[in-house]
Amino acid sequence: MRELLSVLSRQTVLFHELLVVDSSSRDQTVTIAKEFGAEVVVIPQKEFDHGGTRTMISRMARGDILIFLTQDAVPVSTDALEKLIQPLLLDEMIAVTYGRQLPNRDATVLAAHLRSFNYPAQAVVRSFADRQQLGFRTVFVSNSFAAYRKTALAEIDYFKSGLIFGEDTCAVGRLLMQGYKVAYVADAMVFHSHNYSCVQEFRRSFDIGVLHVTEKWLLATYGHAEGIGRQYVRSGVSYLFDVKKRALLPNFFWRVVVKFLGYKLGRNFQLLPQWLIPFLSMHRSWWARHRDASASLHLL
Repeated sequence: MRELLSVLSRQTVLFHELLVVDSSSRDQTVTIAKEFGAEVVVIPQKEFDHGGTRTMISRMARGDILIFLTQDAVPVSTDALEKLIQPLLLDEMIAVTYGRQLPNRDATVLAAHLRSFNYPAQAVVRSFADRQQLGFRTVFVSNSFAAYRKTALAEIDYFKSGLIFGEDTCAVGRLLMQGYKVAYVADAMVFHSHNYSCVQEFRRSFDIGVLHVTEKWLLATYGHAEGIGRQYVRSGVSYLFDVKKRALLPNFFWRVVVKFLGYKLGRNFQLLPQWLIPFLSMHRSWWARHRDASASLHLL
């Protein structure tokens, strides 16, 4: 947190305000945030909701442009935020921008590849019409480093609450349907990556499957994600050859299988014993909060 706030304090963009949401952490987050002049909103950990919490903070914010960062995403340069919001200032139909995420210095080879696959060096602007060519890639976004036009976000009533995660994807999907565009700003960069274990890869993919089956409109509107999976496999093989890490190919293919199984189980979570589901998920606490509703989620 200190590293992030230190870099933010040197940005070329001046903030109207700096808002930090803390879910009752036991570290020094609140103290550090206040040192940097942030307004801190503390909520009970059990009340954190990916969409609902971001909606709360969005309504509180007074600015016309809302910039979201997670505490582990650190801007690479002092003008990263200025570059991130530039498309919003130039085109009123762009409602969302998100930046490039580079691997952390301690990132594994496979974690670095995932970042290069999801966040290439080429910038792009996408609209609803692009779904015909790009499919589900049309709605790709990450709230780890993104900016929103508040008026546009308000038109869709901000972020949907109650989601296991993916509030950013759902928001972009709805904004595109309203005629807005999303811009990927490749020269606005942060360091942000995760060295997931195979178990974590499985659980994250399981949750993606849950999102896709509970929010059926996403796939119905923007197409299925299998094409992205095939692109990822081809990209991964090429990447490992390029960086001379062919010895990692078995590990890479095993992780692909793990992700596929996790995703398929997530898509069919309603067929699993309810006691088992939380152990397959990266967001175990979400299932505890939604225990009463979990049995009927597949009907949405």
